[in-house]
Amino acid sequence: MKFKEFEPGVVVHHGPVTVNEAEMLAFSRAYDPQWFHVDPERARQGRWGGLIASGWMTCGLAMRMAVESALHDSESFGSPGLDRLRWMHPVRPGDQLRLEATVDSKRVSSTREDLGIIRWTWRLFNQDGIQVLEVEATSLFELEVPSGKA
Repeated sequence: MKFKEFEPGVVVHHGPVTVNEAEMLAFSRAYDPQWFHVDPERARQGRWGGLIASGWMTCGLAMRMAVESALHDSESFGSPGLDRLRWMHPVRPGDQLRLEATVDSKRVSSTREDLGIIRWTWRLFNQDGIQVLEVEATSLFELEVPSGKA
């Protein structure tokens, strides 16, 4: 999508994407090695009744879906950060996740006319329609400045 296509109220959809247990374990072993992410036997006996994905991996899956559905081939060049990250429900191996990303606002920077800014809320849902993640994201877009104005 191009910056001009991001309008408040537009909803971008992607998925489903299947959570792969081997990828989940590899990610968690490298970046979030808590027992309920990396030890299948202990996790089965714990509060969650089995392995659950690292929330950070879940964020990575949301990012991949946002890129594949909206940011690929756009003028996007990064983000200053995220707000209100929430993990509402555990993600498990085999879950089918889908993204709904709603554009909340869009503007051109007041200090740089070559910079477009969108704020959007990303929500991930599993195969049962249960929301597992919500985050408010800000994305930056490089805009062309009309000739004679730079």
